[in-house]
Amino acid sequence: MERPHTPPPLDIPAGYRIADWTVQGLIGSGSWGSVHAAERIADGAPAAVKLLRTDLLTPGQRASLEELTRQEVRFSEEADHPNLVRTHAVVTLRDPDRPDLDGVTALVMDRAERSLQDLIAAGPPGTPLPDAGRLLAGVAAGLAHMHAHGWVHADLKPANILLGGDAVWLADFGLTVELEGTHAYIPPIGSLDHVPPEWWSERTGVRGTTVRQTADIWAFGVVAHQVLTGGLHPFPGGTARARALAAQAYANGSAPLRLDDSLEMEWRKLIGECLAPDHASRAALDAAELSRRVRALHAGPPRRRPVRRPAVLFAGCAVLAGAVTALALVLPPSGRDGAAGEPKAPASSAAVAGAVPADSDVPVALRQTITDAAKRCTEEEVTPALLAAMLKAESGFDAKASRPATDEHGIAMWTPAVFRAWAVDGDGDGRKDHMSPPDAIATMAVFTCWLDQRFKQSGLRENLPALIAAGYRTSDKAVIETGGVPQQVQPHVDEVLANLRAYTR
Repeated sequence: MERPHTPPPLDIPAGYRIADWTVQGLIGSGSWGSVHAAERIADGAPAAVKLLRTDLLTPGQRASLEELTRQEVRFSEEADHPNLVRTHAVVTLRDPDRPDLDGVTALVMDRAERSLQDLIAAGPPGTPLPDAGRLLAGVAAGLAHMHAHGWVHADLKPANILLGGDAVWLADFGLTVELEGTHAYIPPIGSLDHVPPEWWSERTGVRGTTVRQTADIWAFGVVAHQVLTGGLHPFPGGTARARALAAQAYANGSAPLRLDDSLEMEWRKLIGECLAPDHASRAALDAAELSRRVRALHAGPPRRRPVRRPAVLFAGCAVLAGAVTALALVLPPSGRDGAAGEPKAPASSAAVAGAVPADSDVPVALRQTITDAAKRCTEEEVTPALLAAMLKAESGFDAKASRPATDEHGIAMWTPAVFRAWAVDGDGDGRKDHMSPPDAIATMAVFTCWLDQRFKQSGLRENLPALIAAGYRTSDKAVIETGGVPQQVQPHVDEVLANLRAYTR
């Protein structure tokens, strides 16, 4: 699924002339080549030059990339829309004195100030981007134009959406392909965070992997969620591969889709339709209708949801209002008891499924953190009580616990390398630290949620809390291969289950 190995950028000196433009410096490089800042000789107008190279690839890679280059050049020459980056010239370099440049294809394009990915990275997580509606309206309009003319972008993601002044441009047409009837074919490469679930089950033949316009609709749903939540992905996981697995679990009906609870209802509904679990369901929303609805949402008066509460969308099902209400958590204004000055448990915690009992030995200061972490997962087994039971067995709730022999540390006994692969910022301070209880516990919730989904996908559905505890202490592979709890961790699992019984009496 990853793109070919990225070759080093071409060494082009400042002032190097390409047709009517001179190169000024490198902007960035990727699998298809490199992009350089340039300016027009006649008037100094800024431009970007994308150099497409194949000289460092294997013969098999070269054939695929040359075909993609031809497709990108063809689309770039035909594209004509305010929300598609313009290509001013397509030039084949002829420079016998520079064999590395001789024969390279150069696309001279509009130069952007930054990408949507840059804008997301610069803002605080969880906060909608400034002028989010306008940005998404531009993306949807460009997508509608492409689809109307029979093209699939096939690589829509924030890094491929460019911004310049008031302009919003779709860019990077390296995977863009023209439909052959209802679908087209591209190499099995792309962004794990933005490909639809069916991508993983499509067979790759001699012509490549099947792609449809509904893949762009799915990608738009992910991008819209990121734009409206400051970069948050709609599927849980600390890595792109983990998030892709969560998306597949949702698509096959073994996990729900849980959109961020800050989304306004109209946006939530539209994103949910974009993220319909299969191609056929997603086909009901074409890009023209998507663009119309995004424009209407952008033009309409802003609406704020009066209560923030988790909403759960199940594949093929409606929102379960009763479950949403049951999960609603009302916090006291200060979070502390004014008289004693000690942390106070939420008044309505009894309404949360699997809530930790008020008279348990779980430290009061951790209860809200554990409850909030459990809300990151909609699998019924992953409850505050289960997380508390696991934390007690792992560390006895000691934030400074450590097992140096196995490199496990902190309240959730994370190995730093494993933590980095799943890390979640649990306290919103912008850092992800395995020794921080909020970060460690939030990451535990995300990982246990993934374990729950993995075991269900594998047909293991008996005593899932025990399997989750075993998988956390060993691995999902060890549990699946054993078909249950591996013998070496049975005493630990028994301890977790005893704690869980005490917390669910």
